[in-house]
Amino acid sequence: MADIEVQEPNAQTISIDEKDYEIDSLSEEAKSQLISMRVADQEIESLRQKLAMAQTARNAYAVALRELLSEDE
Repeated sequence: MADIEVQEPNAQTISIDEKDYEIDSLSEEAKSQLISMRVADQEIESLRQKLAMAQTARNAYAVALRELLSEDE
């Protein structure tokens, strides 16, 4: 798998396998793939944030359940 480092969305270069490429010099197809990769990166980050929120909520539910169970004893 290629090591591709995408900097900020407005970056002028992209690093692929430790070689820098000017984004303006890429083919239209390569630019399209880069855009798709950036969209995928944004979705991955969004999913990470949602997972963190769900894990936090689950932990809170577990604490509440423990408290309820200890009250029943």
